[in-house]
Amino acid sequence: MASGQYWPVPDPPAYANVVLVARGHAGGLRAAQAAARQWAGGGLPTVRVVGLVVVADAPGRRPKPLRELLHLISGAFPQVWELPWVEALRLGEPPDQIQLPSAFSELAADLQRIVTGGTHV
Repeated sequence: MASGQYWPVPDPPAYANVVLVARGHAGGLRAAQAAARQWAGGGLPTVRVVGLVVVADAPGRRPKPLRELLHLISGAFPQVWELPWVEALRLGEPPDQIQLPSAFSELAADLQRIVTGGTHV
């Protein structure tokens, strides 16, 4: 379930597994960094952040300052998945009708394992 820019608040003793999703530009990475700080502050006892998905904001390699920022904030997350730019998705083509890079199926498989209680990635 998408919660926008708010943390889910399940009733204890339940907890929510959360996957943060951010664009790979400076603003998106800084927002992910701020969310990691919030979570690490201990004020969200019913939230378990299982990882961060970084979606490329442009084709090609991420610029060095953004690579360095991502490297810095990645330590705050148990897992980081990076999804590359896919022009066909930008143009609105259905995902089931295009050849997606393997990073997408790897993300899906890892999340399935987390949801079903399999081995944590």
